[in-house]
Amino acid sequence: MSWTEMALNGRILIVDDAMENIQILHGALQDEQEVLFALDGPRALELARSQHPDLILLDAVMPGMDGYAVCAALRAASDTSDIPVMFVTALTSPEDETRALGAGAVDFITKPVNAAVVRARVRTQLTVKRQADALRALTLTDPLTGVANRRAFDERLEAEWRRCARAGLPVSLILVDVDHFKLYNDHYGHQAGDACLVQVAAGLRRAAGRTHDLVTRYGGEEFAILLPQLDPAGAECVARRLQKELAQLDLPHAASPTAPRLTVSMGLATQVPGEGQAAAALLAAADAQLYEAKGDGRNQYRVAVQD
Repeated sequence: MSWTEMALNGRILIVDDAMENIQILHGALQDEQEVLFALDGPRALELARSQHPDLILLDAVMPGMDGYAVCAALRAASDTSDIPVMFVTALTSPEDETRALGAGAVDFITKPVNAAVVRARVRTQLTVKRQADALRALTLTDPLTGVANRRAFDERLEAEWRRCARAGLPVSLILVDVDHFKLYNDHYGHQAGDACLVQVAAGLRRAAGRTHDLVTRYGGEEFAILLPQLDPAGAECVARRLQKELAQLDLPHAASPTAPRLTVSMGLATQVPGEGQAAAALLAAADAQLYEAKGDGRNQYRVAVQD
């Protein structure tokens, strides 16, 4: 991706209590960026959580919750802490700029704004953000299969758990274990075993389908599919699609005592996060169902009974 491409088509959230200021910034940015706006701090935090903008342009002086408080709240929440914030304010003193940067802002622009300067500085911050995101993605990806790794799963599970708790929505999880994978490796060799895991991971991606579902290599031959905002019936549909994907792959497994073709066992669990509940409870429930599926002969899935 070129520098120019990195700097365009970002999602920008403008936060200012004066609509005329929002209109000025919108006019400066609308040809290059998607622009959202909020007239107060609480609404800004709501949009930051739900829309996850690439950059926030934030006024410092607002009634009620000022820009510094908004910036602090953004930095304190794990699901918004990585969103860069540029202060755009009528304040002009070095002390004000120092306070903004100390609060976690990446830039400080004084009003009245120059449209060309705003566009240039927004492009710069978007480029920096996207370069950082690309580097971070490398640390969150399993190098063999190309799906998310365990670190990415742990971070995303906590974030989705909090998000669904706020909205009163379910979170579903499927733990997937390739049946008798050690025997597969012993029979076909580790190179074939690696190729097998790559194909299984691709099948998991196709089975999950939605852009916000997360497929993870959880460890060794075990995978996890995180399904935010999906009920138990939806999770079962994903499990059945995965079984069809594996049937279509039709990978021989001559050493398996379960079936002549490669199979998986799955444990499914769904919870609507409640007050005081931890995401670990969902993981434990899915793991218990996986253990039951394996104990009952493998090549099947089990679903946690909902309370």
